[in-house]
Amino acid sequence: MTKVIHKSYIQNENLLFPHSISDFIPANDPVRVLNAIVDHLDITKIESTYKGGGTSSFAPRMLLKVILYAYLQNVFSGRKMETLLKRDVHFMWLSGMQRPDFNTINNFRRERIADMMDDIFTQVVKMLVNAKLISLDVQYIDGTKIEANANKYTFVWKKSTKTNQSKLDLKVKNVLREAERVLEMEQKNESESVMTAKEMQERTNAILTQMDEQGISNKKLRKSVVKVKEESVPKMKEYEEKLETVGERGSYSKTDKDATFMRMKEDAMNNGQTKPGYNVQIATENQFITNYGLYHLPNDQGTMIPFLKSFEERYGKQTSVVCADSGYGSEMNYEYMESKQIDAYVKYNMFHAEMKRKRKNNPFLVENMFYNKELNFYVCPMGQHLKHIKEEKSKSELGYESTISIYRSSNCRGCPLRCMCYKGKSHNRTIEVNHRNNELRAKARGLLTSEEGLKHRSRRPIEPEAVFGQIKYDNRFKRFNYRGKRLVKAEFATIAIVHNIRKYISVMQKSA
Repeated sequence: MTKVIHKSYIQNENLLFPHSISDFIPANDPVRVLNAIVDHLDITKIESTYKGGGTSSFAPRMLLKVILYAYLQNVFSGRKMETLLKRDVHFMWLSGMQRPDFNTINNFRRERIADMMDDIFTQVVKMLVNAKLISLDVQYIDGTKIEANANKYTFVWKKSTKTNQSKLDLKVKNVLREAERVLEMEQKNESESVMTAKEMQERTNAILTQMDEQGISNKKLRKSVVKVKEESVPKMKEYEEKLETVGERGSYSKTDKDATFMRMKEDAMNNGQTKPGYNVQIATENQFITNYGLYHLPNDQGTMIPFLKSFEERYGKQTSVVCADSGYGSEMNYEYMESKQIDAYVKYNMFHAEMKRKRKNNPFLVENMFYNKELNFYVCPMGQHLKHIKEEKSKSELGYESTISIYRSSNCRGCPLRCMCYKGKSHNRTIEVNHRNNELRAKARGLLTSEEGLKHRSRRPIEPEAVFGQIKYDNRFKRFNYRGKRLVKAEFATIAIVHNIRKYISVMQKSA
């Protein structure tokens, strides 16, 4: 029988590792690519946060490498990073066998680099430009909602807070007015606006002082005034603080006051329940993230202008091409892009409907009626003129003002096509036309239906949408780990940096 031979197995051998731990890391391993990228970053701003004296600290570049590599491995917990620094060869090599604990890692994330990650993201993007992987000449823009690290039941709604504030104001005014009448005090000219907590406090104190001076022993009246002072004044102050926190938003979460309640696609109950979150916007090129932003607005339309401005501030230039879906198509956004000489391959909400034959062949729709621009009137299918009546101003929720032209026919009574033309009871059809918006939409439609437009439209679904899919599903990042916009923004910057590095590694491996 052949003798069985086993390899030597000695757990207490003095030397189990090679002379250099680097020998365990392949030459083309992603950890080496990330290490080289971070070595080329300018981290002067991070180093400037350290003060001299005291004990020595871990090298900031090493900690940055560890955090970025952990995110590259879909590890977001500081405790897990601490464990990997003791067990994983890649982490050991990155840290030079140093073992910072989770407190050190988390403090570094919160205190040292939270305000610097945006600058690091920009540096990484510029490296990609130098490598000729992107040009910064085009932005494919899209947004998604990512859940905040907040309790979904700790909500504050602006509308209900204002309602409760008004009810409290009315109740208190009735009590104070009655007290002032009994005391024969000078009646104040009450405004329709809600009293502030300070005004309520001063008015209550004046009434109680007057009661003491006059020696009035009306227990019921005194009790109601004291109740205003002890309960209503603090409650009014609480409402004021809530409204100050919510600002222009419609809601916020008590556990993350920067998070706004929004409808999410990830709705386990399928009942349209809102959750606290952030509207995350990104711009991509060749599936690299070139810009990002976090907004409290639940819709995308109001985010486009500040997002484009942030791109210009980041790189000192604006792209010549922007491509986005119909959520961004508005007169306000088209006008801004036109002013910046941007080719807007951006759909509007009726773009696909207008392309259908049924709509194109409907002669009763305003866009299909003949318009005499010189004499400013429309002609209906029966040949009747709809004359210009007046101009009106319309202001959107975002504060943008549009000009609406009103046109009206002279008499539609007895028209054989009346039942197909409009459903109103009036015998004069009235139409509203936004000529400026129609002009901008026509320009956008021309771009979108051109050969170049078809190319951009076919590419857009595999640009930002694919990137969000990779981040949220492939890399399992569907919820922020930190609270407050400052730390949340830093965390998404880390996600964006790591995505770009991961994509860069993939491109390099394919070209090797």
